[in-house]
Amino acid sequence: MASTAKGVSRKSAKKLPQISIVEPAAPVVYTNADLVARREAAVPRGVASATSVYASYAENAELWDVDGKRYIDFVGGIGVLNTGHRHPGVIAAAKAQEDQFTHTSFQVVPYAPYIELAEKLNELAPGDEPKKTLLVTTGAEAVENAVKIARAATGRPGVIAFTGGYHGRTLLTLGMTGKISPYKKDVGPFPSDIFRAPFPNVRDGITVEDALTGLKNLFLTDAQPERIACIIIEPVLGEGGYTPVPFEMMIALREICDQHGIMLIADEVQAGFGRTGKWFAIEHSGVVPDLITVAKSMAGGYPLAGVIGRADVMDAMIPGGLGGTYGGNPVACAAALAAITAIEDEGLLAKSIAMGDKLKARFAEIGARAAPFRMWDIRGLGAMVAVEFVTDFTSATADAALTKRVIAHALERGLLLLSCGMHGNAVRVMVPLTASEEIVDEGLAIFEAALSAAIAEDAS
Repeated sequence: MASTAKGVSRKSAKKLPQISIVEPAAPVVYTNADLVARREAAVPRGVASATSVYASYAENAELWDVDGKRYIDFVGGIGVLNTGHRHPGVIAAAKAQEDQFTHTSFQVVPYAPYIELAEKLNELAPGDEPKKTLLVTTGAEAVENAVKIARAATGRPGVIAFTGGYHGRTLLTLGMTGKISPYKKDVGPFPSDIFRAPFPNVRDGITVEDALTGLKNLFLTDAQPERIACIIIEPVLGEGGYTPVPFEMMIALREICDQHGIMLIADEVQAGFGRTGKWFAIEHSGVVPDLITVAKSMAGGYPLAGVIGRADVMDAMIPGGLGGTYGGNPVACAAALAAITAIEDEGLLAKSIAMGDKLKARFAEIGARAAPFRMWDIRGLGAMVAVEFVTDFTSATADAALTKRVIAHALERGLLLLSCGMHGNAVRVMVPLTASEEIVDEGLAIFEAALSAAIAEDAS
């Protein structure tokens, strides 16, 4: 009997259905005003947006809204786009994976991209000990899993986090997040065995010595060291103000964790993948953490997160104790491998350092020209830079109102900016590391015009 491929007889082969070709409908045309009204009816107010412009198209460090207006993007999807919007290598890798399969769930039918990405992340993470990587979907999910792994590895329940730290919006991560509004307002109680230590911050007059004393006092009053599973810290505060942790603080934390058998977790969700000029911001200090949480720019715009850690620690959980239906999606894994390749091939770590130097120098020039002087601090590591505004340079009183006006004037002029800080008075820069010199210069010129307009409103 004649047969088709794979031994299926022609007689038994099913006849394929006829597929009718339908001409694509004309694209729906929206306006910002249309979508604002529809959003108010369909989306809860708790999902806030920094702007009322709606995206239509984006390329590298530029974005166009549905009304056709162009913006320079200094936000990068909140630090997600270190390799820029629609990086050609990232898009090509994602499309190639989509042509094979988009989902099987790694816990059911595993696949190579997950393993390849885990191998690469293990290679990139600091430290000489063998490592393993868990892939999940969001930064908060990564943090929750890191805590879970630390608890399993130590047999202890306690977690210590720091004032001003941001670790997510789930209930466990909110318990660790060190800022009430808007994240924690009206949604407690939060999980127990989470303790808060002071963050060393010149802004608040807290030195490294003060912070370490606060941590030691915490051990004496509330957080018995033998019951603490992990200490978690952002090497550069994200939502808390883009404030780097002093290196001596990181070194001291490593020593304290080693002394008491505590896991040190570096939350690199916002600071990782080149933003500070290193793969991970903690590398600047020379400290090797036990666990690293990652997300955001790892996958060039695709939803992916993970936990990288010492192999013996990562293996503390029993089989089936880690995972998630969408964790390590194959398309996102392919995109992440391409984004990492782009960071390597395009020298984006070195570019981040050079961009950071340029941003700080230009902000200092802009601040010196502003009348009256309103920039109290210009800080950051690499291209993870923030500018903090005050009512006057003498009192250094936080000025969230001025910051808000600067951002609004910048938006009107075609520049996307976002604030940060415990008092909402800092502007942070998350421009793609792939942005051209011309685009960055144009954005900085708009920033200066926006600052001048905002200060002029004070005088009027």
